[in-house]
Amino acid sequence: MPSSTHSPEAIDRIVQRFKRLTDPKQRYEQLILYGKKLAEFPEVLKVPENKVQGCVSQVFVVAKLDENERVVFAGDSDALISKGFVGLLSLCMGGLTQKEIELLTPDFIKDTGLVASLTPSRANGFYNVFNKMQQQAIAIELPSVS
Repeated sequence: MPSSTHSPEAIDRIVQRFKRLTDPKQRYEQLILYGKKLAEFPEVLKVPENKVQGCVSQVFVVAKLDENERVVFAGDSDALISKGFVGLLSLCMGGLTQKEIELLTPDFIKDTGLVASLTPSRANGFYNVFNKMQQQAIAIELPSVS
């Protein structure tokens, strides 16, 4: 299926999963499930530079590289829906390279059908989480090869 923006397999799988859920309540439940799958987020990382701006709830995200120079994310929120955004986006964007994340557009968020069931401030928060995760990923310093 040709598309103007290349989206990784994880994103395609998640978008398809949400498209199969026609009931907004089921979509919310699926989103919350993604949040519950997040690993424990250390309190020490809950600092201003990891905080997502523009969210009503407290949302924190960090990005680092794994041994294959793929980006992995960690995050947390004091709200179930926001934590779900972090979990969903961690699955979508985790395992990509910094360049792939830099080129990623948030179009897939709309494709999930979630935005239609969210309040405008929550939908905006979803995009803010995406933007923060993208910035965090791009900002990772690669180890210099000497």
